[in-house]
Parts: sequence; structure tokens; C-alpha cells
Amino acid sequence: MKQKRVSFTYKKKKISLEVKECRGLMMGVGLTWKRRQNAHALLFDFGKDTDAALTALFVFFPFVAIWLDKNGKVVEKRVIKPFEFSIKPKKNFVKVIEIPLNDKYKKEAKVLVGKERFKN
Repeated sequence: MKQKRVSFTYKKKKISLEVKECRGLMMGVGLTWKRRQNAHALLFDFGKDTDAALTALFVFFPFVAIWLDKNGKVVEKRVIKPFEFSIKPKKNFVKVIEIPLNDKYKKEAKVLVGKERFKN
């Protein structure tokens, strides 16, 4: 997987992080079977508007999903619990970033979900 830097603004705060870009078959795998502390933030770029569903089957830890439009604007943000079956935002999107709630992304997680909800 190729690494790249991604930036977006959430609640007037700019978040910039290194992500691993998922392509091809890896788009169907994501955080599945990963260990919480070793998991990396992932970027899924569909290249055009879509309403594709995510799944957290066999993901054993919570993560934050950030759906972005073609301009990189946040369409929706949601904390995903382990083993959620079908996850869809209310609007179409072009990209999805999955950010594991682990020590590696503690700073970003506190901005996205709040200090009280962040559990490592």
C-alpha cells in the first residue's frame, strides 16, 4: 500500500495525517483482521461520487470513518463500532478515511470524537 498525506478540516480545525492508500482488492479488506495498536489510517478513493457501504465485520476495535466529497470537504463523520455490518453516510462521497482509535492517532481522535470518547 502506498503512503500519502491527507488533509481535511473538521470543526474549523485542520487535520493532516499519513494514510495508507487502499486500491484494488485491498479496498475490500481495510481494517479487517488488523490489530488495534498496529493499525494505520487508510484512504479509499473511489474516483467518483458513490454511495458504497462500508462494513466492520471482523474489525475488532472502533474507528472513525470520515467521508469526503470531490473537493475534500467532510460529508459525514462517524465512530464505527466493531462488527457493524452495513455503514453508509446520508450523502454520496468520493473518498473515505478510516482512522483507528489507537495511540498513533490519539491527537486526531481527540479532535474528531472528543477526549471523553477516546479510549485506547
